[in-house]
This record gives sequence, C-alpha cells and structure tokens, in this order.
Amino acid sequence: MINPASLACQMRDSVGDGRWISQHERFLDDCKRHEPNIVFIGDCLIQQMQNSTIWKTNLEPLHCLNFGIDGDQTQHVLWRIENGELDFENKPKIVVLLVGTNNNDHSADQVADGIIKIVSKIREKLSHSSIIVLAIPPRGREINSVREKINKVNELVEQHLSNRTYSDKKVHFLCSSKVHDFISPQDGTISHNDMYDYLHFTDQGYSKYMEPVLDEIIEILSLYDN
Repeated sequence: MINPASLACQMRDSVGDGRWISQHERFLDDCKRHEPNIVFIGDCLIQQMQNSTIWKTNLEPLHCLNFGIDGDQTQHVLWRIENGELDFENKPKIVVLLVGTNNNDHSADQVADGIIKIVSKIREKLSHSSIIVLAIPPRGREINSVREKINKVNELVEQHLSNRTYSDKKVHFLCSSKVHDFISPQDGTISHNDMYDYLHFTDQGYSKYMEPVLDEIIEILSLYDN
C-alpha cells in the first residue's frame, strides 16, 4: 500500500502566489552559491529558527543555511531533496532535519516512514555528511491525542535509527523529551513562554530546544578539526 507521507510531491499552491516553489528555487540557487558547514531542512520550526537569538549568535557563525518552509510535510521535503536541494559541489558536514508536525492526515507509522525515507535520500545525496534528526516537539497547550501521535512517531524513528541492523553511525537522533521537558509535570500544559501559540517556539523556546543540538553540532564539527 502506498504511503502518502513518503511519496514525494510538491506542496499544492492553493493560493496561487507561487511562494512554495519560489522558496525551493531560491534554495537551489543557495546550493550553487554557498559552501555551508551545516544545512537545516524541514518545516516551519526550521524556517522560524533563523529569527532566533541562538541562530544569529551561535549557529550563523558556523556557516549554516536554512532550508525550512512553513507548512511542509514529509512528502514535500522529500520532493525538494529529490529535486536539487542538497546538491552542493562542496558537501556540508552536517544536515539537520526536523519535519512531521504538519502531517495531520497521516498515521504515526506513515509519518515515521516518511522521515526515515528522507534520511535515506539525504544519505544518498551526501554519502559522508553527518545527519542529525530532531524529534518532533510536543504541541497543544493541554494534553491531547496529537502529542500521543508525535510521541509514537519519535519512538518509531528512534527505534529504526538505533536498530543494530541500521549501520549508519553518522545518523544521530536527538529526542526533545530527553534534552528538555516543555510539558509541565504538574498539569501537562505547555507554556506560551516556550511556544507562543503552543506549536511555534518563542526565542526562549528555541534556546531550550536547540542548546543540546548545538552541543551535538559542535562535537561533530570538532571531529573534522582533528
């Protein structure tokens, strides 16, 4: 049975302004003009990161590119990669992937399979780069079924990437629940101080979510210096 979350396709231009494909074309141009150490690719949570303090202060100096597009689902990121994004002449050392929160119509198994297929496509394009797969953060102010689905997606992806038969040692899965708990232990709520609309991060939220990612990036980059 075909999994729509792992079947590469463009985002439908329901408005008719061509914004999605225009961003993709800009990223293709970036691939030709830049030689980044790190490429971040994914959805709105990646896209908005470039406005955060931790991006401007800690990540930009490491020579990063941001290939995030608002609303993207796994199948859209897969299409972008299959159609030229990440086709660098000088390959980046690290690719950071975060996608899946917008796959509202797909099951946890389908979303996880979509993420895993993206990882495989990144590896096909960039045989020696390290890949950091970020766990999808929780969402919604109160406890809800979407959080349960997200937890299942993260578990499935982590299980696959940590499986003994999966031999790619340059793929790293970072689970947000291990690096920072955005959910109140008292009542299970998420604070607007971390996610202003209970989905997208505030500046404070990005700092909390990205600090351990930054540590992982610095550790990987240090291996290239030795």
